[in-house]
Amino acid sequence: MIRFTSSILALALWMATSPSAKAFVLPKIGCHHQSSQQLSSSSLAADPGSEVDLGMTPELKRVTDAFASIEQEQVRYKQLLYMAQTTEEVNNMPESSKIQENKVPGCLSTVFVDGQAEYKDEIGDYVINFQGDSDGLMTKGLVALLVRCLSGNTAEAIQKVDPQFIKIARIDQSLTPGRNNGFLNMLQSIKSKATELDEEARSGSIPIATTTMPSSSDDATDSEAVGGEAPKYTAIEVALQALKPSSLTILDNSQQSGSAEGEETHFVVDIVASAFEGLNVIKRQQLIFMMLGEIMPEIQDLRIASMFTPEEAEQRASS
Repeated sequence: MIRFTSSILALALWMATSPSAKAFVLPKIGCHHQSSQQLSSSSLAADPGSEVDLGMTPELKRVTDAFASIEQEQVRYKQLLYMAQTTEEVNNMPESSKIQENKVPGCLSTVFVDGQAEYKDEIGDYVINFQGDSDGLMTKGLVALLVRCLSGNTAEAIQKVDPQFIKIARIDQSLTPGRNNGFLNMLQSIKSKATELDEEARSGSIPIATTTMPSSSDDATDSEAVGGEAPKYTAIEVALQALKPSSLTILDNSQQSGSAEGEETHFVVDIVASAFEGLNVIKRQQLIFMMLGEIMPEIQDLRIASMFTPEEAEQRASS
């Protein structure tokens, strides 16, 4: 049985980003296009704690740090593929949006990006929400990362995002110069789309969605919808669904561990998922940490009782 506390997680993340760490090298998959921007191979270190201001949105900073904490390139690559498969915004793009004006230029894979402006009363400004798609799975993973991490932000904030964040995330290690250019084109297309939608919304030339601050009663309803009296339990469950588990058991062991009633501090997890195929124990741990990165600092203790592939679970059941 494997136990992870917040302090051990912090140590693991430090070790994962040590300069001496060696990454598993994957085959490079390219995308051909010339771009005026280049990602320098030495301008930024792969440091999740970097203080360099790259204009990252809060969600992009969280995801970038999570990717950077994974030592093995193979695991980072696999996580991008899972993002492609599980990110709703890149799996529900209507066919009507897959038109030439939404097509990202310069990739061998076909990539589309579209969006909608939404006025948010709580900030008194417009934010942009994106959708995207690609017929290439790896490319779709990159689209999913950008769409997920830039949606819900103002056009001004989106313009500030520096593409060098991909080096801190260490995702660039799986990219050829050609695919780096493809990534730059995706980011630039999203920035251009954000500016276009923002300007159209302000001019009143397109319909916009409006979001208002919920009342206290709405807050209570929303809380119940995402977990009621057990938000951390629900957050763990939702996060691990990204691994598409065939079996997932989460036990709240807080009271047995001495916590007061209602406190969510200690959990035990048993999980069976095809995502673990080809990964050793350490890599499986890293993949779970990737999923639970934002949740771990909020709890005191997480024990992983088991993490098997379906075949391994079947073999244990029959033995």
